[in-house]
Amino acid sequence: MDGGTLLHEPFDPNADRLREECGVFGILGHEDASALTALGLHALQHRGQEAAGIVTFDNEQFRAERHLGLVGDHFSNADTIGRLTGRAAIGHVRYSTTGETILRNVQPLFAELDGGGIAICHNGNFTNALTLRQGLIRDGAICQSTSDSEVVLQLVARSRERKIIDRFIDAITQMEGAYALVALTSKKLIGARDPLGIRPLVLGDLNGAPILASETCALDIIGAKFIREVENGEVIVCTPTGIQSHFPFGKRPARPCIFEYIYFSRPDSVVGGRSVYDVRREMGRQLARESNVACDVVVPVPDSGVPAAIGYSQESGIPFELGIIRNHYVGRTFIEPTQSIRALGVKMKHSANRAQIQGKRVTLVDDSLVRGTTSVKIVQMIREAGASEVHFRLASPPIRFSDYYGIDTPERERLLAARYSLEEMRNYIGADSLAFLSVDGIYRSMGFDGRDDANPQFTDHCFTGDYPTPLTDLAEDQDFVRPPRLVEVQ
Repeated sequence: MDGGTLLHEPFDPNADRLREECGVFGILGHEDASALTALGLHALQHRGQEAAGIVTFDNEQFRAERHLGLVGDHFSNADTIGRLTGRAAIGHVRYSTTGETILRNVQPLFAELDGGGIAICHNGNFTNALTLRQGLIRDGAICQSTSDSEVVLQLVARSRERKIIDRFIDAITQMEGAYALVALTSKKLIGARDPLGIRPLVLGDLNGAPILASETCALDIIGAKFIREVENGEVIVCTPTGIQSHFPFGKRPARPCIFEYIYFSRPDSVVGGRSVYDVRREMGRQLARESNVACDVVVPVPDSGVPAAIGYSQESGIPFELGIIRNHYVGRTFIEPTQSIRALGVKMKHSANRAQIQGKRVTLVDDSLVRGTTSVKIVQMIREAGASEVHFRLASPPIRFSDYYGIDTPERERLLAARYSLEEMRNYIGADSLAFLSVDGIYRSMGFDGRDDANPQFTDHCFTGDYPTPLTDLAEDQDFVRPPRLVEVQ
């Protein structure tokens, strides 16, 4: 069959990527808490571009600003920051994996409890939130959002424990799945990481003010010092008098998400003691060892494919060139009134650098392959620019299984590698050859001999189908009919 004919669906340049999760940030005891939180969220913008919010506490009341859109659209002016008074703040950038993109789902979420107010924000996904939510509603709970994060607030409110930290722990011990949580009370900044450490969370310090953030790049932007990662299963409590840790789940081996290294974290972040940039470059080196092909130039699919392409070039000895130029000024949404215009969508974001491609054998390097629709257009664009051969290399294994831990992957039937063989995928995208990094290869890139199948070092279910937690809602949802919901017209 001809390249590009395997699936029949409209091309959407925004839909054929793994979607970011969310980013969280919190600081306690600094006079510029809201401004520093806004800067931290700027650094975490890559983790979510749909909405942003900040909640502060000024020793008298909580103050909140929550908006749809980018951080810079709403939190870059003195008036907004001036309204968010106080020496404590938490913030959130959102890409929705559960719940619609509406203002009432924008975090941090806030609730008044009998012991005082609490604000909470969340990166990840609870795999039993739907089941718990339905039970809460049957017991009389009134839910104000469709976000799974609200379930935590509901459980905190209903806990019989007296202290707020005990109520918080009581709530999260009922949750399954992946999460990094940051919460703010009138006296405490609280962080929590799921028992396997699937979602990231780090502890920093700025002149004595403790900070919690999704990535180290959020510390770097404000000149804060990295202290350590919050451990898997740890609940960390920051107060003006010090920091305490609780381990309600006991100690167990960590299994952080492998996609933080492949795609999600910023290249300048350090995750699990490893430079994300160095790991991605090593993935490219390993890819070249496994599937090098004779060509004239190595070209990354920008921006996420750049470090791997550099590593591939260094290992293979084939020159690296920016054969594709990315337009960084294209918004995430674009009105595409006709199919003919929609078909040009990829060229809004990427254009071929013809002088580096024409007449050459090109190896394209990207981080991952999801549905493949963008890859079809990029291969076609490189051929139209005059390449004599186009070889496609992916610096991760084939994605064959959907994610339920905070990554917005398509349904499994829409994942190209779940439906077709390697040769069928090659034919679909129209490349002369196609190869993926092996599962063991990605572990070698991380410094291991390979995957320990008995005790896997990372959460890698998208490649292996090895889901590390129960998927309660997936089983429960088979016969569940969702009731009508309020749609906010904006």
